Amino acid sequence: MPALDDGLGPGTLLWEFLGDRRFLLTLPRAVSLQMLHPSISGAIREHSTTPKRVWEHERHTVPMLTGIAYADRDLSSLIRYGHERVKGTDDHGRRYHALNPELFHFQHATYVDTLFTMVETFIRPLTPAERERLYEECSIWYRRYGISARAMPATWTDFQDYFADACAGLRLGRDGEFFREQLLRPDSWVVRWMPAGVVRELLHPTARELFGVQGSDRAALAAYVGWRKVIAARGPEHRYVDVARRALFPRTQEPRTSAVPR
Repeated sequence: MPALDDGLGPGTLLWEFLGDRRFLLTLPRAVSLQMLHPSISGAIREHSTTPKRVWEHERHTVPMLTGIAYADRDLSSLIRYGHERVKGTDDHGRRYHALNPELFHFQHATYVDTLFTMVETFIRPLTPAERERLYEECSIWYRRYGISARAMPATWTDFQDYFADACAGLRLGRDGEFFREQLLRPDSWVVRWMPAGVVRELLHPTARELFGVQGSDRAALAAYVGWRKVIAARGPEHRYVDVARRALFPRTQEPRTSAVPR
């Protein structure tokens, strides 16, 4: 039965892909773009419980956002409780509030872009119909946050145009510069084990340009993709984080394992 009766549940592409451990490993793409948005990077430095360690912040944030997609009840109050006091002025002198729909949606959009990148890099190409279907399910995921959807594009095609424009407006500011080394060479959480060349290859072109990343290491990425496919093929406990595996395989009696890849 679909969770919350809104269309998400077993058989959806979002449930198949979002809880895949390889999504976590592709997060440098999303987080690097977030840190190029002065309001997001400024909010982390001012309000995070780990203001100097961006990956420790993500370690607490991403599992909550992922868990909302697999939940069987309304958890939107967690979003409002965790963000309502996050406000201030960024290093460009602009006031921000974490619950501003445009700002909140951009952060979500970086995860959507990263999810599509993960699927087509680590798993398989998506057909045009599957891209539209997965995007529609990502939109349901966003609505579960309880934030106004006024900034959310209606279709995958519209999203691509929106995201290109949003990324074109990003700039490397003081707070983004502060996190540069952590973004290019992650030092914590699951991403700390990723080869630096793989991190660079997974970055969005805008992040590569603004952080001054040059050259490519496609061979390193290809080898890493192959290795992670072997691990994922060992079984659900190796492919999925806990919350996804419990939702997808509720009748199995697998031993509980870590919710993040090792």
